[in-house]
Amino acid sequence: MNKPIIVSMGEPSGIAPEIAIKAWQILHATEHHFAIIGDAEPFLRAADAANIEIRIIADIAETAHYFPNALPILHTAKLNEKAILGRPSPKNAPAIIEAIKQAIGLVKEGNAKALVTLPIAKSVLYEAGFEFAGHTEFVAHEVRTMPFHHARGPVMMLGIDGLKVALVTIHAPISVVPSLLTIDKIMDVVRVVNSSLKNDFGIPNPRIALLGLNPHAGENGAIGREEMEIINPAAQLLREGGIDCSDALPADSAFSPHSRAHNDCFIAMYHDQGLIPIKALDFWGGVNVTLGLPIVRTSPDHGTEFDIAGKNIAKPDSLIAAIKMAADIADNRAKNNGK
Repeated sequence: MNKPIIVSMGEPSGIAPEIAIKAWQILHATEHHFAIIGDAEPFLRAADAANIEIRIIADIAETAHYFPNALPILHTAKLNEKAILGRPSPKNAPAIIEAIKQAIGLVKEGNAKALVTLPIAKSVLYEAGFEFAGHTEFVAHEVRTMPFHHARGPVMMLGIDGLKVALVTIHAPISVVPSLLTIDKIMDVVRVVNSSLKNDFGIPNPRIALLGLNPHAGENGAIGREEMEIINPAAQLLREGGIDCSDALPADSAFSPHSRAHNDCFIAMYHDQGLIPIKALDFWGGVNVTLGLPIVRTSPDHGTEFDIAGKNIAKPDSLIAAIKMAADIADNRAKNNGK
């Protein structure tokens, strides 16, 4: 049986309900079945505005039956107050977090084949005592005791058609990035990426390109020594271990069409170095995927967009791409595991 994907409700005061409705409108006649988990009320309002039907379900196994004609929702994590579009409330943070936990549980138990997380407002969750940097770290924490027979993350990777970029550091101030880079950290990230490209994306012999930290990849130490002392030594050790990995490439030219055609994934040293090319090439279609976990988790590569919530102009492209990528990864894992 083709199990559904579970989608956590995200921040209900943002565009999450709208893009979920729009994604269902595009996918309802396809095999990409998904159900929302969380408080149904914000999604019912969005559905009314779009004149589509919502179906409250008691069991995720009902998804396939109702999905062609209605968006299924597991009405479980109840909000403490009504979600007002554009005005998030920390009082609703417990329900948002609980929805993510319940969604993870459904995947861990084998009732859903993958998790897609709708965008959250981290600052709102922090006000309520959320102790994790974001979804990536929280999901990794929740599945930390599950067995996993491949290189373990979490590693954040962003993907669009024709380009994948993974990050060595994530939400770190640029001033501290150099101090966070170590040979071991870079090697750990590349090993996870290499393993995932094989097992999750079906690439038998991945080609991985490391980006330099400094302009012109340090120019032999004239503009910085991180490439000579950290990045290139890590690359050499990785090659000795059988991974096809480049030395540090100048980041300003690494994403040329020729380079993209000859590399399966780029490893960025910091957040914006990796996300700028993704968003410049396909602003609406990017996917955030967490590599190296025993469950499959993807997310749209955008935020809550409070400024346009309720205006019916939010695009569902990134969510649709996240759902499709999650399904593809789950299917590849099932094939590799002989299931």
